[in-house]
Amino acid sequence: MTGLQVLSTLAVKGLMGELAAHLPGAAPEIVYAPTALLTERIRGGARGDVAILTAAGIAALAAEGVLDGTSRRDVAVSAVGVAVRAGAPHPDLSTPEAVRRLLREVPSLCYSRAGASGLHFARVIARLGIAEEVNAKATIVPSGFTAEAVADGRCAIAIQQVSELLVVPGIEVAGPLPDAIQETLTFSAAVFADTREAPAARDLIEQITRAELAAAYARHGLRLASP
Repeated sequence: MTGLQVLSTLAVKGLMGELAAHLPGAAPEIVYAPTALLTERIRGGARGDVAILTAAGIAALAAEGVLDGTSRRDVAVSAVGVAVRAGAPHPDLSTPEAVRRLLREVPSLCYSRAGASGLHFARVIARLGIAEEVNAKATIVPSGFTAEAVADGRCAIAIQQVSELLVVPGIEVAGPLPDAIQETLTFSAAVFADTREAPAARDLIEQITRAELAAAYARHGLRLASP
């Protein structure tokens, strides 16, 4: 496995950082960005050997012939959560009404509209009837890890995939959103249709989805997808 190029969602950055060191051969070169931005770049001509995106993003690009649909494999399942600065009290996230109250009372918050979690959160606040109020005090992060704004004191809470929150030092994950307003996302991988490294690319996908890696996935706030 040499020279493989991976275009990956931010949601698996912590996990891939751990797994890459234990893969046979040279570690792949991985470019991380939110799925929406990566999909746009790929449609604009960006290429690699493997893509790791939301299941919907992989399916769409496979349908367009950019990715090899026969190589598609579900990788990880993730939930959207809330982070606070390390040592801060953890808010009540047990019900939609508790979350609504938190979002109205908190002085500041941050989320990203480019990632799947941010798109979901935008729908949540609209559903709760507080979108205008929340967005008036929200810091919108163009891309990257929203919890960095909590760690440095810019925001009181951050909303993102739990796996993305856990990458940032100096914060604590207060918990996931309650089931009634949660969106569990599946992230999938597939080989680029025009790669010259198809066998190695397929092997990489096999290597990172082995059943014995379930504990590693859990450490990074993810669940290994079923085969």
